[in-house]
This record gives sequence, structure tokens and C-alpha cells, in this order.
Amino acid sequence: MARASRYLLIDISNSFTKTAFATPVQIERPTRIATGKFNAVFLRRFIKRRKIDMFVVSSVVPRKNRVIEQTARGTKALWLNSRLPLGIGIDYPKPETIGADRLANAVAVAALYEYPAVVVDFGTAVTFDIVSERRNYIGGVIAPGLEAVTNFLYQRTALLPKLSLREPPRAVGKSTVEAMLAGAVIGYRGLVREILARIRAEQFPRKKVYVVATGGYARLLARALPEIDVVQPHLTLEGLRIVANLNG
Repeated sequence: MARASRYLLIDISNSFTKTAFATPVQIERPTRIATGKFNAVFLRRFIKRRKIDMFVVSSVVPRKNRVIEQTARGTKALWLNSRLPLGIGIDYPKPETIGADRLANAVAVAALYEYPAVVVDFGTAVTFDIVSERRNYIGGVIAPGLEAVTNFLYQRTALLPKLSLREPPRAVGKSTVEAMLAGAVIGYRGLVREILARIRAEQFPRKKVYVVATGGYARLLARALPEIDVVQPHLTLEGLRIVANLNG
């Protein structure tokens, strides 16, 4: 007998795609695959004999959208965009240009945590998305991701190695790898701290701002960033679940 799952949540980002079965109240353990390998064969195997009422999708890689179309067939597919009921307002000049993953993060932080809030998503790019005290998405910041920065050094220099990112042992490196780790991890924390400080100063002076981190390097970087209140690795999927409930 097929096991029922109301939703199949799919977050297609530039580097990785996350998939997870969910009910209206809970997400099962997600699976992550490199987006380049995400295809209809993988998705059909992932579903197996599960009964799905709705595919719920956040995609920033248009060429991969066909995978959903090939797999969903007669099942409803809900594509997250700014025109859907989201449970938040949007105070932004061109809402259609906001990435679906960024909207999902804003939806989740407003529903699950406090606001005003900032979501810091450590993905291929690091994005900062802001929800105001009026529960409106008001914009954000985009900076190069941590891995993108270190890969650039490796690709564009003759002697610097490819890094496996981890906590540096000290600020002053005693080897090339230690020096690169210090520059990447400690330097990146400085970038995050400065952007958060400017957001607070410009938008929320004298107000408590709740900061939620998500994405692949959130746990590594949040260790020494007291500005971050909580790490929620599956925030985007939680936003998809919430949007599914609003549009089921």
C-alpha cells in the first residue's frame, strides 16, 4: 500500500537541490543532490510508491524546471512566486524579481520566529533577506558565497590549493592552508557582521532584530557570530511547507 504524503517539497538552488516529503505540520528528513545530477530518473526513484497530493517547488535554475514537469504529470505542482498568498506582504518595487528561495525563507522566518527579522542564507551566494515589523518583505543583500570565494582563489592562482572549509586554528596562519582558512572563515564572519550592523542601523535602530541562519555553511560560520540567534538548516523547505498550506 502506498504511504501517503501530502507534499513533496523541492528546493532547486544553483549548487544543490533538496527534496523532502512533508505533511502540513512536519517535514521528513531531506535528501540533497547536486543540482547538475537532479533529473527525472532521480526524482521518480525518490518518490517510489509514495502518494503525493502536491509538488511544492522553489527554483532558481529554470533549466531544471522540466524535471518537475516530467515527473508530476497529473499531480498538482505549486511553483513558489510573489503572486501566491504567502502570509507576508511584499514591499519591493519588482516582486517578480525576488528569488523563490528568498521568498520561502522570508515566509518561514515570519511564521516560525520573530520579526523584524533577517535571514542569512549561506548558499552559492550569501543572501540577507529582511522582514519588517509589519511582516513585509522589504529587500535584502546579495554577496558572493564562501565556497565561491575560495574556489575563485584556487582557480585563479598558481600556488593556492583547493580548500576543505573548516574552523581555522588561529587568525595568523602557519601554512598556506591555515592562512586561506583564516581569510575565508574569519573574513567572512566580518562581512556578515558588518552587513547585519548596517541593516540594523538603516532599518531598525533601537529595535531587536531576530537573525536566522540557514544554508550549507550556516553552522560553521554561526559558531562565532553572536549576532545570529538560531541556525535552521531547512528554513527554505519550511517556507515551502507553509506556502503549501496556504495554497492547498
